[in-house]
Amino acid sequence: MPKILIVEDEVNVSSFIQKGLEEEGYFVDVAYDGALGLRFALTREYDLIVLDVVLPQMNGLEVCRRYREQSGYSVPVLMLTALGSTDDIVVGLDSGADDYLVKPFRFKELNARINAMLRRKSNAHTTPELKFADLVLNLDTITVTRSGREILLTSKEFRLLEFFMNNPRRVLSRTSIFENVWDANYDMNTNIVDVYIKYLRDKIDKDFNSKLIHTVIGMGYVLKEE
Repeated sequence: MPKILIVEDEVNVSSFIQKGLEEEGYFVDVAYDGALGLRFALTREYDLIVLDVVLPQMNGLEVCRRYREQSGYSVPVLMLTALGSTDDIVVGLDSGADDYLVKPFRFKELNARINAMLRRKSNAHTTPELKFADLVLNLDTITVTRSGREILLTSKEFRLLEFFMNNPRRVLSRTSIFENVWDANYDMNTNIVDVYIKYLRDKIDKDFNSKLIHTVIGMGYVLKEE
């Protein structure tokens, strides 16, 4: 069974999560501060990390950032926080988290998020490179180039572009993007998808004559050549 690391300083919350996950058959480790959580993450093998934002010694954003810098993006990170605005979500995802769950939450929702993230990990695309027009995304090196020029993306921007490149010329609704990139159904009133589409366009389209990401009014977005 998968092994999960919980980094959460609130004992009641960590015990609630640990008990529920162990009843589901997962192996679980718990760290009660950021520094210990980072050490566990870097020295032990995990299939997924559940990481609180507000932690003693080192906050969850810094833990996630350092972990990604040293270990890459192969292990998904689910971030927990009491803050749920679009800006808060963006900050968490930009630190390297794959998904974001706002407290308080039900265990059923947490478990569904974890299952979705683990499925996505196990079903990861086996082709090391995805190509569309002059855009190349390498899943082994976690790099993106366009016309040979390297483009630096955050973890979430990279996953968003990967989803587009796995579905070229197909109109993708915001709901579809939510479910496949964020692994969850966010509140449909949030504009998080539009925020990240803008970020991605600024990086892969802005400095190039040919635009690749297009808006289909009333339907969503599509990756296609002009």
